[in-house]
This record gives sequence, C-alpha cells and structure tokens, in this order.
Amino acid sequence: MTVVVAAIVAVAATGCGVGRDAVSSGQTFQFVSPGGKTVITYDPPASRRPVSDVIGPDLITGNRIGLRDVRGMVVVVNVWGSWCAPCRREADDLETVYATTKASGVAFLGLNFRDDRQTARDFVRDRKVAYPSIYDYAGATLAKLTTPTSVIPTTVILDRQHRPAVVYLRAITAAELEPVVRRVAGENYSGPRQ
Repeated sequence: MTVVVAAIVAVAATGCGVGRDAVSSGQTFQFVSPGGKTVITYDPPASRRPVSDVIGPDLITGNRIGLRDVRGMVVVVNVWGSWCAPCRREADDLETVYATTKASGVAFLGLNFRDDRQTARDFVRDRKVAYPSIYDYAGATLAKLTTPTSVIPTTVILDRQHRPAVVYLRAITAAELEPVVRRVAGENYSGPRQ
C-alpha cells in the first residue's frame, strides 16, 4: 500500500511530546517520523521551521511552479501517483477541501511522483483536479520536501510562512483534512499575503 521513496526534508522542534528521535535541530525543516506515527502535528507555531523552496515543472503546462507562487498562503502539498490506489481514493477528498478552503487563503499543490506524464495528466483531467501539480518523476522536488522513508500518499499542511504544521503519512479524508486546514489558516500571521 505504500511505496518507500528516497528523499530528504528539512524540522526543528515539535510539541507533540514524541521525544528526541522525532526531530533534527536547525534552521530548516527536517522531518523524522516519530515512533512510526502517521499523523504528526508541529505545535506551537513558533517551533516550526520553513521547508526549502519547492519548485518544478507544472504537470500540465510544463511552466515552473512552486511555493514562491503562493507566498503568504497556507499550502496543502499532496505527494501522489496515479499508480497509487490510496492516492486515487483520496483525490476527490482533496479536491473537495481545495474547493471549500481556497477563498480562505489556502492553496493546494500536488507533487506527482514516479508517474508516466501522460497517465498523470489523464488522471488529473478525469478526476477534474483543479489545483496544479509539479511533475517530479525522479523525485528531485520531493527531496526538498519529504523524508528518507516517506510514503505515498503524503500530505503536508504548510502554514502561511511555509512551515509544516501537520504531516499525514497516509491517505486522508475531507472530514479530517478540512478542519485542520481551516485551523492552520486561522492562525495569527502578520506577513505578506498574495
């Protein structure tokens, strides 16, 4: 059900009480899965560190897209592949949450991994996925976001400063994702918005 991928991400401290094995100190986010957890929350917000800039070719257009295009917005990053059964199951849920939260300063960004480009495009069109995805067959963009032992699908909710607030190392549902996205979108933020 999951595919192990090779990649590296950048975490500072977490308030979820999981011990020293959960984080690596530094100025950028470096995620380490604490004790096999599949949902990890990083609180308080002051303890979060930003991820590296995630940028790559748009799956459909080929134009370069990334986090810099959505500065000041909460970003839900979903790592997916059309070959992944849990990814197929959660696609409608992600689209539902995107549609209901985008007016609140929330952006979604897919990260398509290890997929045939035309098959991935067909998946997006067939499922009517309205938010963009970066095409990342080799995982170079993924290496800037996830972990040495990440799973597909993975969903990362970045706060308005593009610091991980919540990471799901499994498929999600709209019922569990939407309230968390709205909570992160409601956090106090004084930086620029786009």
